[in-house]
Amino acid sequence: MTKPQWLPEGWNVSAPRMLLATLICSVLVALVVFATVSTTAFGLYNPTWEGTSDLREEISTERELDLLTDTAEYGSLVSDEAVAFIIAPDEEYDDEAAEQVRRFVERGGTAVVFENFETNGNALLSDLGAEARFDGRVLRDEEHYFRGPEMPVATTVENHTLTEGVDQLTLNLGTAIEPGNATVLVGTSEFAYLVEEPDTELDDEDELATYPVATVEPLGEGQVVAVGDPSITINAMVDESDNAVFLERLSQNSDRVVFDLSHQESVPPLTSAVLAVRETPLLQVLLGGVAIVAVAGVSRGRFRRTRKRLASTAVWGRLRRRAGLRTAPSGQVMTAEQRVRYLRREHPDWDDDRIERVVIAFNRTSEEEGKRE
Repeated sequence: MTKPQWLPEGWNVSAPRMLLATLICSVLVALVVFATVSTTAFGLYNPTWEGTSDLREEISTERELDLLTDTAEYGSLVSDEAVAFIIAPDEEYDDEAAEQVRRFVERGGTAVVFENFETNGNALLSDLGAEARFDGRVLRDEEHYFRGPEMPVATTVENHTLTEGVDQLTLNLGTAIEPGNATVLVGTSEFAYLVEEPDTELDDEDELATYPVATVEPLGEGQVVAVGDPSITINAMVDESDNAVFLERLSQNSDRVVFDLSHQESVPPLTSAVLAVRETPLLQVLLGGVAIVAVAGVSRGRFRRTRKRLASTAVWGRLRRRAGLRTAPSGQVMTAEQRVRYLRREHPDWDDDRIERVVIAFNRTSEEEGKRE
């Protein structure tokens, strides 16, 4: 079969082989993407508009970042140096899991719960002993909004260390918070109202008011923050005013930011495997041992192959010519000095001890062959 005309000169690859190679490359690329990218809403490895990969990357450049896949890991955190982001959990925390989070906060940690319509956020707040609750209805504002009334701009910002530099929050299908005795951090304008469906317009029965959308309250030595819109963390909204600043303020006094993924859909397979290795010392030891054995095996194999090739007189004769030496009489091999010179030239990365060991091994082989002859 003739080669395709578009192939460079000297390439003797048939079209079927080229197609097969292309197919294999495509499959490998697809597997890598599948193993490293998520399509889950609020997923830390989801690069689309509804993912939170931008937030993860931004935080990782400024602070230590941990991905927590089991609430038991809260016990190993230095609480007064960490803040935990719990973004729209897909499952309800059972008593044991909620207790782990509560102990983390009581020791001095900060737990930030982002939720809007689902009940999992309220269940966690209740188990933690917090008073704030998410209303669950949709906030709308006909006067202060981003792209529509269902995306209100919360303009009432209270004076607090967690709101320094924040003038507003831009929401996307957020809900109000019933604060109880919690301190209100951010609220809507006085023109906001609550409805059951996002596209429901204002009518005479709706009450215009300022509704809290972010609160903070103490719990033991730590604090619990409730935010009525997890969408401020997604890629499409995190850079809108002043969402990124507010998220940064929530972690400003912490050295470590923890993303609690224990009750969200699974992370990408490759990321999950890396996390499993990082969290399991025994796996780290086993993988380290396997790597050492593999490197040692490869190095030993290369040494044996090199020794075998260079042991014969004929091969040494070719090496002499490559090294620029004059051809030796028939049956004569390189001297030890010549071998050292050649190996230094061919393997500049080898140290003197290694070269000496190789030369000694060659000499021993030559002596044994001479005895057999």
